[in-house]
Amino acid sequence: MKKREVQASVKDERLVQKRRDQMIKGAVTLFKQKGFHRTTTREIAKAAGFSIGTLYEYIRTKEDVLYLVCDSIYDHVSERLQQDLSLKTGTLASLKLGIANFFQVMDEMQAEVLVMYQEVKSLSKDAIPYVLKKEMEMVAMFEDLLTRCVENGELNLSKKQVELIAHNIFVQGQMWGFRRWALRKLFTLEEYIALQTEILLSGISSGVSAPQEVPQK
Repeated sequence: MKKREVQASVKDERLVQKRRDQMIKGAVTLFKQKGFHRTTTREIAKAAGFSIGTLYEYIRTKEDVLYLVCDSIYDHVSERLQQDLSLKTGTLASLKLGIANFFQVMDEMQAEVLVMYQEVKSLSKDAIPYVLKKEMEMVAMFEDLLTRCVENGELNLSKKQVELIAHNIFVQGQMWGFRRWALRKLFTLEEYIALQTEILLSGISSGVSAPQEVPQK
């Protein structure tokens, strides 16, 4: 899907990205505390560290900020899933690496993810499909990883199985973000990634042994 353009009057792309990163960080904190509707653009500008006039050099509406939050998450996920995959495409190693990278992004961007899901209802009716489509594109990245494994003979899955497993991976990553407050009492992020990956692969690959039961102390 073509990236939605958020208009800016400033032409320096590096400066635009820098200011928007500041804006996203400040807005996410405010949206978590007050919600989208109760947060003003003036408050967003103050939290970002610049004036309201400067803010409007980089966006046009408050709704633009939610788009930027969504795009930021998508861009980080896309970047991480492509890391170090070029030499391992179509292997279980590439799938494991993709899962680990995605879960790490969900950990790093927990606040942004929570805001996106809490406030998506605040977008206009014609804007909501854009945000939901972004989510489906992230799921599609895992479909691609799984499909390449099937094509390479690493996995034996139907198209429907690939689609469902891709959604399962996506939800497991989100679960760490949404339930981190509880899960961190039980696992480190690395342990969570290892266990979820082991459970996933034991269910879809006959070549991977089932998870070993952890002895009770």
